[in-house]
Amino acid sequence: MIKRKAHQILLELARGFYVVAVTGPRQSGKTTLVRDVFSDKQYVSLEDPDERDFAEQDPRRFLQRFPQGAILDEVQRCPELFSYLQSRVDADRQSGQFILTGSQQFGLLKEITQSLAGRVGLVELLPFTLQELQEADCAPRTVDQLLFQGLYPPVYDRKLQPAIWYKSYVQTYVERDVRLITNIKDLSTFQRFIRMCAARVGQLLNLSNLANECGITHNTAKSWISILESSYLVFLLKPHYKNFNKRLVKTPKLYFHDTGLAAWLLNIHDEAQLSIHPARGPLFENWVVSEYLKKRFNQGQNSNLYFWRDNTGNEVDIIIDQGDKLIPIEVKSGQTLSRDSYKGLFKWLKLAGDDAGPPILIYGGDRGYDRAGITVMPWSNKTGNPIPVTA
Repeated sequence: MIKRKAHQILLELARGFYVVAVTGPRQSGKTTLVRDVFSDKQYVSLEDPDERDFAEQDPRRFLQRFPQGAILDEVQRCPELFSYLQSRVDADRQSGQFILTGSQQFGLLKEITQSLAGRVGLVELLPFTLQELQEADCAPRTVDQLLFQGLYPPVYDRKLQPAIWYKSYVQTYVERDVRLITNIKDLSTFQRFIRMCAARVGQLLNLSNLANECGITHNTAKSWISILESSYLVFLLKPHYKNFNKRLVKTPKLYFHDTGLAAWLLNIHDEAQLSIHPARGPLFENWVVSEYLKKRFNQGQNSNLYFWRDNTGNEVDIIIDQGDKLIPIEVKSGQTLSRDSYKGLFKWLKLAGDDAGPPILIYGGDRGYDRAGITVMPWSNKTGNPIPVTA
């Protein structure tokens, strides 16, 4: 088993909360992780029709089967259970009693907010980080291999071909999970919508443009983006609010949680095709942003990531807001850096002044060094450390 960075935060939360909940996309390793961390607890999946029927028909007696608590997998499938869980944990007042997992963010969080507020420690588990794979000695050897394969556990644990696995993943998601979240009648149009989103990785989200290309209304496009977010397929990176006396872009940027899935949606069939594909740069940027997001989630923290762009085109790909300092990060997919590669950071540093923290540039090459106060980091950071995250 590949050890996950979220292992430690789960133990910490179990010492401080009655309930620990792990949410994230399907096949991100939630069940494997919680069964490893809490191996002493009984495991029950509410995907099992018999178990789900028992929990729905007699929730009190269902919970009585677990005097020492349990792992309840895909618990959002049985919303009736949450009120009874509240009564149970309030009566027992035992830390780390129940461990919940769920794949649908909004479904699980809605029930937690309504019934278990203040009693639950929450972790969002995304696919592997590069560091997790490096420590297990099974990491991709090249940038193109990394972007094409993505970082979903089954691609590595089961050694499946990425194209085969992602095809099955999308079909399962569309045919099953979408119907659980909302009533989408035209699945072919929804599939086209997902592919159009993949074609816009790293771009400002233009819902009107998306809607027009898919032949749907603006409100439908907005709703479908929310569905993709709730299922942990995409996320939106918001612009940082501090303007430094400049007019700012206020539209978020669109990213996927996994580049392998985005590459498959773009009909990229192998690493060689990806190496010359126009989406290679945006996919590399997508991967770097997602690595920082995973770092925060694996620590049990919310995202503190933004981007910065003014209306004249000056931009910094990532801003880490530490409260007292803003860490600017520029991303370049090429193996060679030119003088122009640093221009965005230099402009932003001049505007930010004392608000700026140490600047970082991450690129597709293999050598790390410092240039004019900017830390230049290779994509794999072969010094043995993960991509630097200072927050």
